[in-house]
Amino acid sequence: MSTTTLYPSTATLLSEVRALEKEIGHTPLHTVTNLFQHPRVKIYAKKEWMQLSGSVKARAAYSIIRRAIEEGQLTPGKTLLDATSGNTGIAYAHIAGRLNIPVALCLPENASRERKDILQSLGVRLILTSRFEGTDGAQQVARAMAEADPDAYFYADQYKNANNWKAHYNGTALEIAGALPGITHFVAGLGTTGTFVGTGRRLREINPDIRLISLQPDLPMHGLEGWKHLETAIVPGIYDPLVADENEEVSTEEAQRWIVEAWRQEGLKLSPSAAANLAGAIRVARRLEEGIVVTVLPDNADKYSEIIQKLIV
Repeated sequence: MSTTTLYPSTATLLSEVRALEKEIGHTPLHTVTNLFQHPRVKIYAKKEWMQLSGSVKARAAYSIIRRAIEEGQLTPGKTLLDATSGNTGIAYAHIAGRLNIPVALCLPENASRERKDILQSLGVRLILTSRFEGTDGAQQVARAMAEADPDAYFYADQYKNANNWKAHYNGTALEIAGALPGITHFVAGLGTTGTFVGTGRRLREINPDIRLISLQPDLPMHGLEGWKHLETAIVPGIYDPLVADENEEVSTEEAQRWIVEAWRQEGLKLSPSAAANLAGAIRVARRLEEGIVVTVLPDNADKYSEIIQKLIV
């Protein structure tokens, strides 16, 4: 006996995806009070796990899916396909699951166990790729799958999809500027580069004097999931090197130290990438005599228990 999958109509998809918008973004700011203290310099960090799917990637995933449906690229019956280090894939799965859209993801085999378990529990078809090639290798596999069967897949291609950075241009940046109109510095790591490029572009339009500082790992082989060492990796198509006023490096070891300190002094259980962003923001703040420094905390420690348990006792 065969079964037939019932896919929603395009009109239903459009209605349902627009209804999800209220669950995306609008994340609170954490004021850093103990890790850094200066009477005229403040650090704020957006707690991006406090939205659908538990990470900053909800913004890009929603923007990509909604636009694809509106433009007729993601039609009933097609599978959403992409490469991911984990968080974008989890966001795709949460959003697409609410819309009854199947998801297939190419994921480096060394992604955290928690991420794999979450994706599988959400019904995602996982294609594990080489740990040695990272997300670059995952992208190549995803692209080949899409090219081999274009009628079966909508290839989201988050590294080249302009709706990635536009999610932050139209959302993250406006939230920051509305809450902190006196912001002087924005600091964020580079992965797909969407958060930094989109937020930075819009903040500079609002305040041409703002300083934009990008962060990346100090080594090609690093422990900051989702980040890219751009000198040795495939540079995302949406990356714009002209956005950053300064570029700095953060080591995995430095991020791990801040994981411990953020928990002990701020009560924040952070992921490695979130701790790395915090490290960069504190480094920038220490150079200032006056200012407001803002960063984003992409996710918390929920998906990294194996790493966190070794650091926080």
